[in-house]
Amino acid sequence: MTRISDTQANSSTDEIDLLALFQSIWQRKLLITVVTSICVVIAAAYAFISKPVYEAKAYVLPPTINEIAEFNYGRTKEAQLTAFTVKDVYGVFLRNLQAESLRRDFYTKIYLPSLTEAQRQGSQDVLYAEFSKQVTVGVASKDSPDRYAISFQNIDPTVAADWLKLFVDRANAAGLQEMIGNVTSEAEVRARNLNQQIATLRESGKGAREDLIAQLHEALLVAESIGLEKPPIISGNLSSKVSASMDGPLTYMRGAKALKAEIKNLETRVSDDPFIPKLRTLEVQQSYFQSINVNPESVAVYREDGPIELPDSPIKPKKALIIGLGLVLGVMLGIMLALIRQFISTQRTSSVPPVSVKL
Repeated sequence: MTRISDTQANSSTDEIDLLALFQSIWQRKLLITVVTSICVVIAAAYAFISKPVYEAKAYVLPPTINEIAEFNYGRTKEAQLTAFTVKDVYGVFLRNLQAESLRRDFYTKIYLPSLTEAQRQGSQDVLYAEFSKQVTVGVASKDSPDRYAISFQNIDPTVAADWLKLFVDRANAAGLQEMIGNVTSEAEVRARNLNQQIATLRESGKGAREDLIAQLHEALLVAESIGLEKPPIISGNLSSKVSASMDGPLTYMRGAKALKAEIKNLETRVSDDPFIPKLRTLEVQQSYFQSINVNPESVAVYREDGPIELPDSPIKPKKALIIGLGLVLGVMLGIMLALIRQFISTQRTSSVPPVSVKL
């Protein structure tokens, strides 16, 4: 019975304390109202005085197969060159789009000149950090990992749209330059390799001609030593067999006259090219690789997903949100000040000693 009475007493005390707390807060409602009003006014002033910030956005996608076709001109298995895929080409563009070098170049050549002399006097690290906050690059959504979004923020919507277009164009130019450089450099390497093969074949052909001249000179000595001026006349089937075998040890059987004419012809030959097997094929391949020239206007490393439009509404400041936060913070601050005043008042009351009356 005693326990029940104690519990009821504690519950009653808690209810009295809580009620007293609400009463003390309500007694200071004017203070809470004044503090809340001040916070709301400050928040509203900030929301309406702050310069609006606009954001321009662009979306990019991988290029089509047709747009990268010229990159693969001549890249066949026979040429020992692997064809570029859409992913390869788009990857080059994305690397340049997200490269720190592109941001630094844009910061130096575009962003800094747009600032006043006084603004440029500040810390370069701080200025670059502010610039980096204005431009963002990332995947547009998890559902489309190949679709990227690029955004640029500025207090001027026209500047935001123009800078965004310029930023994407610079990434595009860098990507095209890298891809064209890859294509032309590989073609130049193939052309140099073919040129080396051609030079080797020509040197080999020259050596073969000199060897043949030496062999013919020896055959001429043999023919002259036996007085064989003309090839012997052999009738019947034996004639064709002997004529077909007039090489090697039997070369002298051609006769001194024919050997001298052949030696003279070999010694006065201007070029061995017509007599070198596969030489013309290699020359055609070399000429082909030397003529490879990618036209930047006929290829693409990315595809725009819609045009870059001029933003017409600012993304910052969000006035309603700022004023709402000011209201909430004002109420909380007002209640906190009311509780502090209540606590101070209670402490003063409890510290006053009781007055004793003597009879």
